[in-house]
Amino acid sequence: MEAKELYDKGKSALNSGDYELAIEDFEKLESRYPFRVYAQQAKLDIAYAYYKFGEPESAISTADLFIKTYPRHPNVDYAYYIRGLASFTPEKSFFDKLFRLDPASRDPRSAQKSFQYFSELIERFPDSKYAGDAVQRMIHLENYLARHEIYVANYYMKRGAYVAAVNRADFIIENYPRATSVPKALDIMVKAYRKLGLDDLSDDARRILLLNYPDYSRQRKAVNRKFDS
Repeated sequence: MEAKELYDKGKSALNSGDYELAIEDFEKLESRYPFRVYAQQAKLDIAYAYYKFGEPESAISTADLFIKTYPRHPNVDYAYYIRGLASFTPEKSFFDKLFRLDPASRDPRSAQKSFQYFSELIERFPDSKYAGDAVQRMIHLENYLARHEIYVANYYMKRGAYVAAVNRADFIIENYPRATSVPKALDIMVKAYRKLGLDDLSDDARRILLLNYPDYSRQRKAVNRKFDS
């Protein structure tokens, strides 16, 4: 087949959801016509096909290779975007579904990596057509990562490690100030400082919580007490 014909065949398989066949066709194109324009585009499509086929590591490595090989390619921003997509694909296990466990309670490294890749995309290509979606995904990732820190902080509270709990809560407020978990972080700080006997700091955190998150404060009746429990 000629390069274009082979590319069209792979693209057709990709569009129809036959990702394995698409990968096979695109790889044939790369091996037969390595220096053609179609081979460059095929590499980007292979990265996407690997992502959809459930092979995120291959998708990321393919995108990385494209970025290194064609750093000035007009579509190189797509390679950055694919890295972000492929880095974070959380799936709930059987036990997660059975016990209604939040995936954010597990290892956050994939979410952190995805956030980093999307940040790099926005920094390098602020006008990219993928930038808007990347921003929305970063907001989701911020909330995800903040929830993970809440799980850790609550664990420390249960163990009586109140200083560690405060540090985790403070990390959320400083690094994820727009996250939905910020009021929970302040709530933890109020309780932890009270347990440490630092009433002034506890009262300060409580005032901030009441002032900035009145709805949360009304829902959590504990905010209206001295958090002695």
